[in-house]
Amino acid sequence: MSLLHTTERPPALLVLADGRVFPGVGVGADVRTNGEVVFTTSMTGYQEALTDPSFRGQILTMTFPLQGNYGTNASMEESGEIQVRGFVVREMTDLPSHWHSTETLHAYLAARGIAGIAEVDTRALTRHLRSRGVVMGTITQDETAEEALARLHAAPDYATLDYVAEVSTATAYDFTDPLHALGPQPDGGTPPHVVVLDLGVKRNIMRILRARGCTVTAVPHLTDAETILSLKPDGVLLSPGPGDPMLLDHVTTTARGLIGRTPILGICLGHQVIGRVLGADTYKLKFGHRGANHPVRDEITGKVYITSQNHGFAVDGDRLSDDARVTQRHLNDGTVEGLEHRNEPVFTIQYHSEASPGPNDTEFLFDRFMTSVRSLRESARGGR
Repeated sequence: MSLLHTTERPPALLVLADGRVFPGVGVGADVRTNGEVVFTTSMTGYQEALTDPSFRGQILTMTFPLQGNYGTNASMEESGEIQVRGFVVREMTDLPSHWHSTETLHAYLAARGIAGIAEVDTRALTRHLRSRGVVMGTITQDETAEEALARLHAAPDYATLDYVAEVSTATAYDFTDPLHALGPQPDGGTPPHVVVLDLGVKRNIMRILRARGCTVTAVPHLTDAETILSLKPDGVLLSPGPGDPMLLDHVTTTARGLIGRTPILGICLGHQVIGRVLGADTYKLKFGHRGANHPVRDEITGKVYITSQNHGFAVDGDRLSDDARVTQRHLNDGTVEGLEHRNEPVFTIQYHSEASPGPNDTEFLFDRFMTSVRSLRESARGGR
């Protein structure tokens, strides 16, 4: 028996663009919503996922059946708003149990105008998406399936829209967090300065940088290389974000202008952008990698890490330039998970080493980035 009081919720439908219909009950806001329907295998972390900018424009399905059991709290948010277009679950409880909880998941969605649907056979939906591939869908409470499908077919496709423009900061800002103090300096000197090119950055990336003693400035996605360099960064991070990297020629130009002038770390969408700079193509995956249990092998050391992932596009490493190499691959399908410049302090990862939610196996990669930052900083001091 579901923990959701279904008699208190109206009937709702999830209608896919290929005509498949999944009935359920409405949760969250009573609004119609469209988006690319995707699934994640993470068992916890629904609030972090809801507020992850990489889910912008998508209707998110949780494969783990029970959601909402520990409520919601603002400290769990990875951005300033819910980013998903809609939320699909098997069961949603109205009885959360956690001392930190301030709202039920239903109330959290409703107050922010986000539609959801519960009592959906998410196992059948996930199997359908794995066979069919991701597809546009809509959640509705006041239409027939036929009416919803006709409306959905008139809506733009996910892959045609630039969601980075929606999630990136409008103005540059210095990131601070009262709950996470600036970490100590190993040499007792001034903190290194890292500039984050915000393509949809998660707060935990910037928290981790601060914990390693960095001051952090986030800048809009349209910021060019010379403007970034004028901020005198000791390193630059190209952040994760939503959508197709082929729509981001302006970001690719910026990244090209930074290589050789500062250490660079690219994460997820940032990895794909730098991959394009290094000669690679990118392509859309059938149903993407989303969840906290993806195995990645380091091609240099042979070690395997369990990673958190959230992306629908991937890098094709076949056309990489001679000054770059693939350093990591996904063990399930062989897709490129890491790149490295052979001559410059530039490396990338496709997955989320900041996790949130997910395992912390690869958080050490921030230490690798900081080694490059501090090394070049010391070299510059020695040359003065």
